[in-house]
Amino acid sequence: MASAGELRSGKTDRDENFPVASWIIHPRHRGLILAFYNFVRTADDIADHASLSEQDKLTHLDLLEAELLGQGDSQPEAVKLRAALAERGMSPRHALDVLIAFRMDVTKLRYEDWDEVIHYCRYSAMPVGRFMLDVHGESTATWPASDALCAGLQVNNHLQDCGKDYRNLNRVYLPRNALAAAGASVEMLGRDSSPPALLACLHDLARRTEGLLDDGRSLSAGVKDIRLGIDVAVIQAYADKIVQLLKVRDPLSERVHLKAHEFFGHGMLGIAGELTRRMLGRGVASKRAAGA
Repeated sequence: MASAGELRSGKTDRDENFPVASWIIHPRHRGLILAFYNFVRTADDIADHASLSEQDKLTHLDLLEAELLGQGDSQPEAVKLRAALAERGMSPRHALDVLIAFRMDVTKLRYEDWDEVIHYCRYSAMPVGRFMLDVHGESTATWPASDALCAGLQVNNHLQDCGKDYRNLNRVYLPRNALAAAGASVEMLGRDSSPPALLACLHDLARRTEGLLDDGRSLSAGVKDIRLGIDVAVIQAYADKIVQLLKVRDPLSERVHLKAHEFFGHGMLGIAGELTRRMLGRGVASKRAAGA
């Protein structure tokens, strides 16, 4: 059987909608974050692999889990993450949660309603944010805002790739009841452009996703680590721009991904905004202390 790493798609951290272990994050955390990313990316690529059978995919995912838990040393991505977590005294819980989502990707091709989509996000996206918070020693009180932001990022991605997911994987994350309410069908995702009913459904889901991003907006202010706060603000800026595109464009026929200059521009705005907010916050705190 091929090793998990041999099944990688070639996609790297530079291909994501968000920065992975960016220069903003303190160097002491980057090795662990990249080990987590490579483990998750490998598992994701297995679940999406074009030629593997369902059983083969599940077997590979089970092997990654077993070796992450110390039962073997044949899968480098699992072994490296296991060692990196052990060095920091951290649990593999978040990586194990993500594997649940990838098993769902293998066995579940349709989602009935919004709650089912959010349940998927609970395992596909929310553990990633929780992992980042744990790496930085942040309080679990930050988890609800992180969960909302991560779910928003995930649904953004579902909407961006809805046509590709359907054509390549026969996988549809759009809630079936939302499609039905708009008078749309799953089969419309195979077209070159969205019929009016499907486009109305996609735009409505984008507006609903915007609500998730709003619920996560307090996260950057809630974390104590300034570098992580800035990183979160950058991610929020990217997600906000993407959801604005999704609210007005057709992901089947129009660009709904950011270009390099847009990543740079919105990233700089996110950095500037968070630094300004923190400086103003310090000023207010100093005045209060002086008046006490």
